[in-house]
Amino acid sequence: MTRPLAIHPAAPGRFDASPARQAARLSVAPMIDWTDRQCRGFHRLLSRRALLYTEMITAPAILHGDRDRLLGHDGDGPVALQIGGSDPAQLAEAARIGADYGYDEINLNVGCPSDRVQSGCFGAVLMKSPDLVAACVAAMQAASPVEVTVKCRIGVDEQEPAEVLPAFLATLEAAGVRRVIVHARKAWLEGLSPRENREIPPLDYPLVHAMKAAFPGLHLSINGGIASLAEAEAQLAVMDGAMIGRAAYHEPWAILGAADRLWGEAPPLASPVAAAEAMREVLARHLAAGGRMHQITRHMLGLFHGRPGARQWKRILSERASQGTLADYDAALAAVSLDAA
Repeated sequence: MTRPLAIHPAAPGRFDASPARQAARLSVAPMIDWTDRQCRGFHRLLSRRALLYTEMITAPAILHGDRDRLLGHDGDGPVALQIGGSDPAQLAEAARIGADYGYDEINLNVGCPSDRVQSGCFGAVLMKSPDLVAACVAAMQAASPVEVTVKCRIGVDEQEPAEVLPAFLATLEAAGVRRVIVHARKAWLEGLSPRENREIPPLDYPLVHAMKAAFPGLHLSINGGIASLAEAEAQLAVMDGAMIGRAAYHEPWAILGAADRLWGEAPPLASPVAAAEAMREVLARHLAAGGRMHQITRHMLGLFHGRPGARQWKRILSERASQGTLADYDAALAAVSLDAA
């Protein structure tokens, strides 16, 4: 059933109690080739509360591709759909479709610096076209009954972030956006790879913190370089939300295994061993349906990071990934020292 269109998408406070807004205290960043449906299912097992994001999916792919494959999800806990594009009409239709699939938030990517994204005129290059971004989000808001948000950088190329970022946020706010995630690094669209763009441009946390003071009406999350739950919690002393990317993927237990304490709740599982045992049931159903073990276990290699048995766990799951069975999974779990519990 198609949901009704939003009538007043920019009304202050309209989404304050939404599942995504409440969960945005801590979120896992959208990561291409990583935060797929299987990854999110694993992360949701570790945290009931954290906001999870899809990989970026382009608007044309949503309009013309296999929607069930691209957009299907398990509907367990708050999850956001990140869309890439720069055509307001396409983005509006993609946002409507995403909302119909049950996503709690629709996010526009204005931060990815890859060559593929630039050639499609979306991602971080859109920071050079704030009026176009405003038109895009206005169209998306008019079509979506759930909140439309933006993830951006502090600037690109030769832009001066201290000038560009406040002007960009002011444009978004005027267009009705009420929640923004800011990656606290500039993006260089030429000369740096996507990986280098995550590491070489210096972080400017003070600038992003200053934006929270300058825009009290915006819900602002900070992203970039946050490597632990303690660092995320420190950011929450200033910001409304903290977004963690690769650290949450590579060390899922250390971050997501204790994340629900940020909401004053006990974690759903007591140990990484308990998480691995719970995932065994998920894996069994996946294999029975014709899936491959690697589609799930590749996201779990860091579950025992820094604990006894971690190396054996990763080795067995990696070596037997292509034709893996439940017996292989059990062997990997048996190799984990009981001290890991």
